[in-house]
Amino acid sequence: MIGMIMFGVALLMLMLGFPVAFTFGGVALFFGIFAEGMDLFAFMPYRIMSVMQNTVLMAVPLFIFMGVVLQRTRLAEQLLTSMGRLFGGLPGGLAISTILVGALLAASTGVVGASVVAMGLISLPVMLAHKYDKRLATGTICASGTLGQIVPPSIILIILGDVLGLPVGDLFKAAVWPGIVLVGLYIVYILVLTRLKPETAPAMPDEPGVSRKKEIFNALLAIIPPLALIVVVLGSIFTGIATPTESSALGGVGAVVLAIIYRQFSFKMVWDASKDTVKVTAMVFAILIGATAFSMVFSYTGGDYLLEEWLLQLPGEKWGFIILAMVVILVLGFFIDFVEISFIIVPILAPVAEAMGINMLWFAILIAMNLQTSFLTPPFGFSLFYLKGVAPPEVRTTDIYKGVLPFILIQMFVLALIVIFPEWFGMSSSY
Repeated sequence: MIGMIMFGVALLMLMLGFPVAFTFGGVALFFGIFAEGMDLFAFMPYRIMSVMQNTVLMAVPLFIFMGVVLQRTRLAEQLLTSMGRLFGGLPGGLAISTILVGALLAASTGVVGASVVAMGLISLPVMLAHKYDKRLATGTICASGTLGQIVPPSIILIILGDVLGLPVGDLFKAAVWPGIVLVGLYIVYILVLTRLKPETAPAMPDEPGVSRKKEIFNALLAIIPPLALIVVVLGSIFTGIATPTESSALGGVGAVVLAIIYRQFSFKMVWDASKDTVKVTAMVFAILIGATAFSMVFSYTGGDYLLEEWLLQLPGEKWGFIILAMVVILVLGFFIDFVEISFIIVPILAPVAEAMGINMLWFAILIAMNLQTSFLTPPFGFSLFYLKGVAPPEVRTTDIYKGVLPFILIQMFVLALIVIFPEWFGMSSSY
């Protein structure tokens, strides 16, 4: 039972706000010494070396760099301005344009925080100025900003590919349709809501002196460069020309080229983007090393065997396990980050899923879709905090909490569709 106790202690410390990497490493050190002594950690340097030599994980800092550079090119601002004019004449047009821009930013940057902050600074004041309901405006921005969790090239898919031993390119392909369906249902929700309650999202008046052709031209001018980068990065993976790691390097170069095109390039910009990349990458790898120590001690004390035995005896067999796994990940997402869940919870669930003959690609997409919800769920959804930090004073935290609820339900609906009808998304639930 030592392994189960250390698991409970780690979760408690995380919920109390202790730093993630130090929590995993500290708990592992304490219980490892208690169970075996310092000799247990003799192989820890070799484990750390294997992490640092993992070529799949090299894609993480490269995709982060690509996203940070694009965030500094004012890409979001140009996209939102052009798309807002293109769809602004429709009731809810600004919200629809925000979702479409969020999808484009997700596929070109994959950085949730940057997307939410950018759209919060640019799109939220415009929507509020045009009398949009505060709950609809904030919910739309948070939901569209988190699309980077499921739309390739998603960092979480790279991490899950490494943890589950799956080709990242296959995960990217499998995530395309769930992402498209999610974007489509967001738009359908806004169209239905504005049909029933037009006052929640009034149409924008036409801009004087600007023709419709000019609006379409400006929108295409803003969309084509990032769309070209998306096609190059994902296309090189899907066609087998490049591995995800190679395409991430291509994406980094492409982001710099776009910065030159948008006349935002400077060596200071590259330096600042590199520093931000190092900070985020260091956080991810510090958590990974702490999680590696934790999983080593957890396995040594027999915690994984005990948990696997219990999960294999669940009623409903495969479906009972899937439901329990999704509920556990959803509940933990209320309190802790997707990185911790990926490195600690997923390795515990993976052997059970394999023993039950579950298709691991399908299982990984279910986890990714579920983890996306963790960015929206109160009280600790990161997207909620990102938006609140840049929102005007009249937007209350309760407005943001209420605004994201319909989008959380849409995400759960798509998750249920993937569980019940995996063939609709080109997958199977079993090997």
